[in-house]
Amino acid sequence: MNDPIPPPFSLPLFPFPLTIAILGAGAWGTTLATLASQQGHTVRMWSRQGSQSLESVITGAEMVVSAVSMKGVRQVAEQVRSLKIAPNTIFVSATKGLDPDSGSETELPNLPSQIWQAALPDHPVVVLSGPNLSAEIQKGLPAATVVASANEAAAEQVQQALSSTSFRVYTNADILGVELGGILKNVIAIAVGACDGLQLGTNAKAALVTRGLAEIIRIGINWGAKPETFYGLSGLGDLLATCNSALSRNYQVGYGLAQGKSLSDVLESLQGTAEGINTTQVLVRLASQQRIALPISHQVDQLLQGKITPQAALEALMLRDRKPENR
Repeated sequence: MNDPIPPPFSLPLFPFPLTIAILGAGAWGTTLATLASQQGHTVRMWSRQGSQSLESVITGAEMVVSAVSMKGVRQVAEQVRSLKIAPNTIFVSATKGLDPDSGSETELPNLPSQIWQAALPDHPVVVLSGPNLSAEIQKGLPAATVVASANEAAAEQVQQALSSTSFRVYTNADILGVELGGILKNVIAIAVGACDGLQLGTNAKAALVTRGLAEIIRIGINWGAKPETFYGLSGLGDLLATCNSALSRNYQVGYGLAQGKSLSDVLESLQGTAEGINTTQVLVRLASQQRIALPISHQVDQLLQGKITPQAALEALMLRDRKPENR
């Protein structure tokens, strides 16, 4: 998997405040719009259900933040590609998912930032990821996140644009690791939700989160990310937040399944998209083709397909062959 290539120009500093376009009016898009507005930026929002056209929202914007669901990223990116975009406009990807229509035994799946970079090769793309539960941020509670890009200047401009006394933004050069950390933790969050739904206790939950992090690092290394990135905010930080809060949609999926609900019933009551469902399917398929051992993710996939009960998934994990911890 190749990191996006930085644009071949030197990015000038934009005068503040900025005009920022937010694509996607769900919980996360709305939260990012709030953060930007609080910093004095002019914010425009677009959604498929809204009355404003995509062109009118993007025209003249110095920064475009994509918070659309994974299934809509490619279509929206292609729409944006056909529009007149201001030179040096920065694109920020805040979507956490794997493209289901890419990846094979020899090719890795496309990440949201890579879809944006392919559509807009002359513009810098920045990934935003971290332990950011929308409901808490909307209440003004403190949070931190990471922005990563192959273009360091672009990452620093996003950092400057969104940083505040309640929202601390760090930069990181490992765009692949930052993006994967936020994507893969959703699979583990489903498992942890099921663990809590079964009332298996703190010991079991701690073991599941720890071994889940080991899986995230294993797949990340195989795909070319830096292992140390997964111990940061977009890896361990996001994993802890998602696995310890009922506000997480992916956690809610696992919890609901452990309560005996069907997946369709869980999704019907869910507000927003649980990206971990699609991510699990894509991840397990590719890991199997590439012979990467992901036992927790495999059991989550079986659970989501209705092929196994939460209790049986736990038993399968507990009865695996004994092995050293670091393998």
